[in-house]
Amino acid sequence: MKVKLKIWRQPNQNAKGGFKNYALDHVVAEMSFLEMMETLNAQLIKKGEDPVAFDHDCHEGICGMCSMHINGRPHGPLQTTTCQLYMRSFKDGQTIVVEPWRARAFPVIKDLIVNRSAFDRILQAGGYISVNTGGAPDANAIPVPKKIADEAFNSAMCIGCGACVAACKNASAMLFVGAKVSHLSLLPQGRPERKERVESMVAQMDKEGFGACSNTGACEAECPKGIKITNIARLNREYIAAMLTSYEVDVGGADHEHE
Repeated sequence: MKVKLKIWRQPNQNAKGGFKNYALDHVVAEMSFLEMMETLNAQLIKKGEDPVAFDHDCHEGICGMCSMHINGRPHGPLQTTTCQLYMRSFKDGQTIVVEPWRARAFPVIKDLIVNRSAFDRILQAGGYISVNTGGAPDANAIPVPKKIADEAFNSAMCIGCGACVAACKNASAMLFVGAKVSHLSLLPQGRPERKERVESMVAQMDKEGFGACSNTGACEAECPKGIKITNIARLNREYIAAMLTSYEVDVGGADHEHE
């Protein structure tokens, strides 16, 4: 099959980018999208041109590195990661538009690679538990109901690829933060720090410049791991509870001083 590619090229964050057109013949339907991109790069290198820069690592839909906006959708036409997208999902002769994630908090490094360290800083702000566990505890040392364990596991499935941000018209990171807050707040090990965690992570999310939740559900529809927007609802509940608790403490302290 033949495909026409319209790919965003941008040398660095400060340079002006633009689309450049390419054509590929002899594309095999069983190729993954990344294999097709590597074929293009081999062709460009042979011509002495600069290859297209793009992120990839595991090629198994696990790491979330393969962040490409394909024909208007994060990761392409299927609800999966780009590395698990195959060329059989496209038609012979089709034009494929490939862009990087579009979000102020994800600045372009080069071509299709964006800097997603904002997610790392959000996790560093509170996406962990600090209890000293010593050696590895027995799996059944702290009983957890199956329903809760399943919910926590489903939230923990988030791979931090950023598709939710790319899909949202406001470039919101609420689904990502909601998933990270949820899987810890649901489990007993994460509950002692739940208040400080949600306050710190939401504050860092706002500091990074992500937008507000648009409530359209686009994030859930495009998430390759099927993270549910119920995590956003849980995030809001956790945040409101934390803020009310902080308010009560502040008011109590103020009244005490007044007396």
